[in-house]
Amino acid sequence: MINILFSAPRHNWAEYKDPLRTAFRDVDLRANLKHTFPPEDVDYIIVAPNGNLENLTPYSRLKAVFSLWAGIEHIVDNPTLRVPLARMVDPALTQGMVEWVTGHVLRHHLGIDRHILAAPGEWNPNAPPLAPQRKVAVLGLGELGSACAHALARLGFCVWGWSRSHKLRKGMQTRYGVEGLEEALTHADIVILLLPATPQTENIMNAQTLRLLAPGAFVINPGRGSLIDDAALLGSLDAGHIAHATLDVFRTEPLPPEHPYWRHPSVTVTPHIASETRANSASQSIAQNIKRAESNQPILHPVDRTLGY
Repeated sequence: MINILFSAPRHNWAEYKDPLRTAFRDVDLRANLKHTFPPEDVDYIIVAPNGNLENLTPYSRLKAVFSLWAGIEHIVDNPTLRVPLARMVDPALTQGMVEWVTGHVLRHHLGIDRHILAAPGEWNPNAPPLAPQRKVAVLGLGELGSACAHALARLGFCVWGWSRSHKLRKGMQTRYGVEGLEEALTHADIVILLLPATPQTENIMNAQTLRLLAPGAFVINPGRGSLIDDAALLGSLDAGHIAHATLDVFRTEPLPPEHPYWRHPSVTVTPHIASETRANSASQSIAQNIKRAESNQPILHPVDRTLGY
């Protein structure tokens, strides 16, 4: 019997305890899952933000930590973490992100807001260009970014993917590094931010990089709030260089009521819903990964803590 600590807020425990126990049985894992354990008895930890897990030193027999979410910035820099850390990669999480991103890209590409918000009797027959005439830059080519980029490429968009290190993806242009970022962003009509939160990616969309985009471009951020210099984006929106920003993530969440994003006519705020971890599917992913660890196989989706993702 292995002991697995679920370190997450109470509402997550209520949602996940039964799906996790079912998933453990499905992979023939004899697991004792609890919300509390004496630290010295814990073999694995499933962790989410605000789970009150700060000092891992007392967990003397801990073998690995599994993040319940795709983001791992809440734990990756913890100096007491001495065991492998796995990020969440889950088909349902990926599907949700692809649907949200594709929906908002098509919304802006087709000019749907213009017709929904048109005054009664306003007749505006301007048709949008076709997808191949739209350059879409996807920043971040990890699991989620690659899936979104491929979905948009299949719809015919001219997709340029960018990552910090060299990655090749079929059906699109790919660039990396500082010079590659400038090339990917230059004259882009739509930019999608799906990078992790690291010191290197903070404010990657700033006054300088925003100026590279095509006049009237759209910014879509379902990644991390720290990727955007908020003041620079608001300035670019006010100047009319950026036509609209659709933002799902923010530096402070919930987004404070006094934040100017709420009142800006060219900003859409969504409450961190671009992609949600689904309990049944995520539980299966975690169970399979713990089964691998117990079988002395390398865990899937390990975090490189030197890179922060």
